[in-house]
Amino acid sequence: MKLGVNIDHIAVLREARRINDPDPVDALSIAKRAGADQITIHLREDRRHINDDDAKKIIELSHLPVNMECSTDDEIIDIICSLKPHRATLVPEKREEVTTEGGLDVIKYFDKISDVVKKLKDNEIDVSLFIDPDFEIIAACVDTEADMIELHTGKYANIYAMLYSNLKYTHNSIKDLELSRAELRDKLSMAIGDIENSAIYANKAGLLVAAGHGLNYQNVESIVDISSIVELNIGQSIIARSIWVGLENAIKEMVQLIKR
Repeated sequence: MKLGVNIDHIAVLREARRINDPDPVDALSIAKRAGADQITIHLREDRRHINDDDAKKIIELSHLPVNMECSTDDEIIDIICSLKPHRATLVPEKREEVTTEGGLDVIKYFDKISDVVKKLKDNEIDVSLFIDPDFEIIAACVDTEADMIELHTGKYANIYAMLYSNLKYTHNSIKDLELSRAELRDKLSMAIGDIENSAIYANKAGLLVAAGHGLNYQNVESIVDISSIVELNIGQSIIARSIWVGLENAIKEMVQLIKR
């Protein structure tokens, strides 16, 4: 299984003081040395972390493939086409959200997404679609002629956190998941099953499968066990861990977990 390291949160720290340090570009050689397989960045419409200059430098300087997450906004897609990363991952985007809250509605926005997929592929950029684990949505992804999907693991991660991190006793409690431990265990099992079955279905339909969102050193094991998933994209937990052990060690620790 491959590891894509999302370095957005390095830019988040930089933007907290709106200065030029830390520079996300400095993470490129560290990630390669630590055993990562890919660099992932998200060029948001509001440029809240990664900006255009970051994206350009990262693509030019990275010795690892670069996966750029982005919305289907025309201006953003034009930038992606000009920069030519190895892959573009289309994600839903809301200005008010803290982080991406769900997968693309490929059925509702099928025509727009299909047009964007074609434009990216015409520019020799592989395309992945970030979606919730759902057979109907996966079938629509196939029809767009995308190369890959990335399954949103946020629901699984939230259930795991409520079950094992005592979130129900903090201000971070997820109201819909304030359930008994037995109920949370059942929901966790169902969430893992949905991800695994969706990955198998997508593979049979000819799509490569990645996964990501909310994955960390504690909850990644069950996702690693799903053989139909070939890649994980993980960011916040690695950057958070790097505060204590350094970025190289943080990446190495994750590499050991997913390539065991």
